[in-house]
Amino acid sequence: MDFRDRHVVVSGGAGALGTAVVAALVGAGAVCHVPCLDEAEAQRFRLREHKAVALTVTGSLADETAIARLYAGIAPLWASIHIAGGFAAAPLRETSAATLRQQIDMNLISCALCCRAAVGAMAGSGGRIVNVAARAALEWRSGAGMAAYTASKAAVAALTVALAEEVAKDGILVNAVAPSIMDTPANRAAMPKADYSLWPKVEEVAATIVFLASPDNRVTRGAVVPVYGRA
Repeated sequence: MDFRDRHVVVSGGAGALGTAVVAALVGAGAVCHVPCLDEAEAQRFRLREHKAVALTVTGSLADETAIARLYAGIAPLWASIHIAGGFAAAPLRETSAATLRQQIDMNLISCALCCRAAVGAMAGSGGRIVNVAARAALEWRSGAGMAAYTASKAAVAALTVALAEEVAKDGILVNAVAPSIMDTPANRAAMPKADYSLWPKVEEVAATIVFLASPDNRVTRGAVVPVYGRA
């Protein structure tokens, strides 16, 4: 896949999956724009000094002004990949309204604002958008004990399919991936007795994302692709 001279936004690019996506993209010739919540996150990003990586401290991705400023400085934009999000696990009876709003802001609103800005930036030239939902977004019963998270990620999946239909005639292909639990240091620490061999590796999930964002993807749109590994 050839991304030479193509500009790509990767929200959540400093995280475990995001780093794998950015590494694959710059390896294929892309210029990656990675928004960070704060300076500390930017400093933790191991690819921060790569010549094809542009870091910006954007603050909350649920802030319309911050998102407008981020995308206004990127031209031409080929792809926008939305990995940033948040997780909260609790039965609904123990979930506050503040947590519900937090999950909606972190998962749905941030994704929707980035999608909207990307569509505007791609007007007339086409491009690719890839969102990150979750297994629970497709298999709702598996979201028991994390209903707020499940609902917000299900909304990301619905947004993806609806937007794909809206912008197909503009040459913008919109898709999402739905990972199961991925093999990351944080997930291993949280579940020390799990069988990690069943979990998809971040590089494997990243490969699917990068294909969907690539010029090689000429026909796939409106898909929410399960990336479960053997889990």
